[in-house]
Amino acid sequence: MNKTASGGILFLSVLLITCRCAMAAEAAPESAITNIGFVLYTKSHAPGTLNARWMYSTQYRGSGIATGGPVEGFEGDYHVRYFYEDGTFSDEYELNIEQVGTIYHVDWFVDGERQATGVGMETTDGLAVGWRRLAR
Repeated sequence: MNKTASGGILFLSVLLITCRCAMAAEAAPESAITNIGFVLYTKSHAPGTLNARWMYSTQYRGSGIATGGPVEGFEGDYHVRYFYEDGTFSDEYELNIEQVGTIYHVDWFVDGERQATGVGMETTDGLAVGWRRLAR
């Protein structure tokens, strides 16, 4: 097994443990919402487009679509729209994905102001990113 595959397995294992712990806390009151999110970006059939599956804390999750990116790879600038599980609109951002070696730095902006930041890595399924909202 190569380093990328074993790193991906470790990352997804930690995520699974985190999700299981979060599920146990799902009945927690609104004040227990954590400032932790996760998104998996996968390549769409349309060039420069990514599909997204996201979650924020244990309370919110849904899908999304990022457009305007590069034809190859994940690194680049996108316009992304996110939706809740029921299909209603959630948020819209300018998304910047920067690759540094095997790590990706990801930032979400509104009107040029960074709203969230994250770090990710490529897996066999796509680009897996853990993120958090920035305090305002």
